[in-house]
Amino acid sequence: MTRIRTGAVATAALLFSMWAGAYGDAQAPASAPGGAAAGAQQPGRQGGRGGRGEGRVRTRKVVLAWADTRNGIAQHDSTSHALSVIEQLGYESGAYDTYIRTDSNIIATQPMMTTGARASGGPSLAIADAIFFLGHRDVALDDRQKTELAAFVREGKGFVGAHVALTAFESWPEFGELLGGRYDDHPWGTASGTVINEDPSFPATRHFAATFPFVDEFYQAKNAPRDKIRVLLRLDVSKMAPHQELRNRDYPLAWAKMYGKGRVFYSSLGHASETWDNRDVRQMYFEAIKWALGMTDGDATPRP
Repeated sequence: MTRIRTGAVATAALLFSMWAGAYGDAQAPASAPGGAAAGAQQPGRQGGRGGRGEGRVRTRKVVLAWADTRNGIAQHDSTSHALSVIEQLGYESGAYDTYIRTDSNIIATQPMMTTGARASGGPSLAIADAIFFLGHRDVALDDRQKTELAAFVREGKGFVGAHVALTAFESWPEFGELLGGRYDDHPWGTASGTVINEDPSFPATRHFAATFPFVDEFYQAKNAPRDKIRVLLRLDVSKMAPHQELRNRDYPLAWAKMYGKGRVFYSSLGHASETWDNRDVRQMYFEAIKWALGMTDGDATPRP
C-alpha cells in the first residue's frame, strides 16, 4: 500500500509539473513584429514603478492614451477603435505600455479620483513618457492640470495628437502653442484628395509615397505658421473642388515640432474607424509615438 501511495503521489506531481509547464508556456509573451518578444526589455527608464501591474519594475516606456470626448459636438465612432489600435501597436511590438483613459483625471502629477481627491494609485503624468491625445473640444482641466500638462511636455516628454485633437482647448491659448495649430473647419467633409509627402526622411512619413490618394475628413488648420512647425504631409488643394470655407492655400495634414524640450506630432488623419485599419496610418502613428518617446530621431526644425 505504501508503494502504491508513493507511486500515486509521484504521478500526481509529474502531471502537475506538466500542467504548470504548459500553462506557463501559454502565458509567455508572443514574439512581437520584428522578432522581439513582447515582454523584452526596451529602452527607457529603468527601475521605475508602474508598467503592467502596480509595484512591478517598469522596463518599457509608458503612453497615456487620453480621449476625453464628453464635450465633443459630433462624437466620433472611431475613438474607441483608435485607442485600441494604439494599445495594440505598443503591446505587439513591445515598444511601450499603454494606459487608456477617457477621463481627464490622469492629467496630473498625482493620481486623482473623480472628486479631485488624491487616489491611492493608478496612471498619472508621473509615470508617463508620452501622451497620445484624442480629446474633443473643451476638455475639462483645471488650471493646475493645465500647468502640469504644459510642463510635462515642455520639460521633455512626448505628445501625439490625432484628428479631433486639433479642436481641443479653444479657450486655452497655450495649448495652441503646444500643438502647433488650431481647428478651422473641414470644408469638404469626408472627401477624396491627394496628399503630398513633404518630408520622406521623417520617421512617421518615410513610408508614404511622394503623393498618394486618400479619403478622410481633412481638417483645415489655422494659427499653424510654417516658421513654428515642420510640415510633413499636406493636402494638394489645387486638386480639390473650390469651396467657400477654404481660407488658405496651405493645408498641412501632419506636422512635427518642439515645445520646449518636448517632441510634438499632430495629424488630422483618422476620422473613420476603417482609417485606423489602414496599414500606412497605423505605421505613421506608431512611428510618431516612437519619435515622441525619443526612441528614434527625426528633424522637427521648421521650414518657413
